[in-house]
Amino acid sequence: MSTAAPHHILILNGPNLSRLGKREPQLYGTRTLTEINSDLEKNFPDIHLTFFQSEHEGALIEKIFEAADGGEIHGVVLNAGGLTHTSVALRDAVASVKLPVVEVHLSNIFAREMFRRTSLLSEVCLGVISGFGESSYRLGIEALRLSLNPHLI
Repeated sequence: MSTAAPHHILILNGPNLSRLGKREPQLYGTRTLTEINSDLEKNFPDIHLTFFQSEHEGALIEKIFEAADGGEIHGVVLNAGGLTHTSVALRDAVASVKLPVVEVHLSNIFAREMFRRTSLLSEVCLGVISGFGESSYRLGIEALRLSLNPHLI
């Protein structure tokens, strides 16, 4: 009996997420992105996780295309940071690929400034998880796992 290959999920982080642990800890927490990523690997040993963070919109778009065209990535957990509210180009990139993408946010964007309450990405994503701190990433991975394995629901 053969076992299926583990799912491969890209965790994609946008601008300013490299500053986690330093930037507004009362809002985003005191843990670094490296610490969060390490915990994700420990919590999901059965899923191959690839991590990528960039301050640059174009690098995020290229990573989405690379993931879609490479055929090894099964889904994406995307925290686009401030680009969530401003980037038509990133939205178009997500819309142009067949990969399921779950949009995540550490803070509840719907309880913040008015400009943060609009996501250009949500409409083209599988779903949105917002406001659960670093647990938003875990919930995003779980959502992808369920969408990739509908028999688990």
